[in-house]
Amino acid sequence: MNDRVVITGLGALTPLGNTWRDTWSGLTNGRSGVARITQFDPEGLPTQIAGEVKNFVPAEQMSIKQVRRASRASQLAIAAAREAVSDAGFGPSMEGIDTAVVVNSAVSGYAEIQEATELVNSGGSRRIPPRFVPSSLLNMAACEVAIDLGVHGPVNASALACASGAYALLEARTLLMMGDADVVIAGGVEAAITPVMFAGLNAMHAASKNNDSPAEASRPFDADRNGLVFGEGAVIFVMELLSHAKARGARVYAEVLGGALTSDGHSIVAPEPTGKYASLAMTRALAKSKLNPSDIDMICAHGTSTQANDRAESSAIRQALGNSADGIAVTAPKSMTGHLIGAAGALSGLLCALSIRTGIIPPTINYVTPDPDCTLDYVPLTARVKPVRYALANAFGFGGQNCIVAFGAL
Repeated sequence: MNDRVVITGLGALTPLGNTWRDTWSGLTNGRSGVARITQFDPEGLPTQIAGEVKNFVPAEQMSIKQVRRASRASQLAIAAAREAVSDAGFGPSMEGIDTAVVVNSAVSGYAEIQEATELVNSGGSRRIPPRFVPSSLLNMAACEVAIDLGVHGPVNASALACASGAYALLEARTLLMMGDADVVIAGGVEAAITPVMFAGLNAMHAASKNNDSPAEASRPFDADRNGLVFGEGAVIFVMELLSHAKARGARVYAEVLGGALTSDGHSIVAPEPTGKYASLAMTRALAKSKLNPSDIDMICAHGTSTQANDRAESSAIRQALGNSADGIAVTAPKSMTGHLIGAAGALSGLLCALSIRTGIIPPTINYVTPDPDCTLDYVPLTARVKPVRYALANAFGFGGQNCIVAFGAL
């Protein structure tokens, strides 16, 4: 099929706001959404900060039945999908429209599993709600979105750790190009801010312990970075073939040109240190999207704020983009939101689409002390006004899963 895939709707709930516009405002203004954890008492844990979605009251947006049966991840996904569908110019239901859903996640379900485990261990197994098993499954956010919007096309959920949200865009593109749907609701979601998760992150020595200055804790590519900040959120897109979007007079944010996947084949936690296979994913994404390194105006970096990941990513960008690397703006939204894990790549996609649409590149905040191993243009501290025609979103997951998505202006 000789057609193009475009983004026509956006929805987001992130640590920066409960709409995509509020999220974008936070990103462009360099505002941090990281603060002390409120979903449980973190006293005694080495890490007591996170990027939480704030002031989200599910009962104000969905039925009591949905609230009771749906996990927090599913609730966030439903709210973001509703916003995206409305933003794209559709009604509250997708009945009668050939629609698919791809909502990916990495660890959603942790909260439900921990709650049920505590009940069993305390002798309260009879009090486990009937919804426990389905609500804790990784595919349930996608299914809940489909149920909520009346979708009857393909529904899928994939787990690629921190690359999950980015891969949803490539899955959606494939469904559209194969003719399996006219519209795809796609993105990523995560909601796993729990004591067990944070105990595990601290056991890995992966999370920042900068509890006294939460807003400064996530500092990608800065020499003084000391670990990631765990976060949550949902970022959802409406995607269509360009011909379908034009036929209904839809506004288009950006085109999803293509992308690529590779595996480091190196470690379940650490990136391959030279960035060789992350670079290969970038090179293949460029080739599949028919782009040259000199075409790229911006990269939304994975930028986790860990020593090893930022160093490997900087190396990968230089290998893939060569002499063009120094002229490319590289921004790291995790400096403001923390790491949204399964939703992180989708947030990067939102940033790319809106930078293309507006000509504004959000900054990397907390970038104060340059690292001699990270020598790119990281758009430090303040947003930059610059035309963006082509952009890449980098996403790298535990286990060495590398996913790159290319975006372009029409």
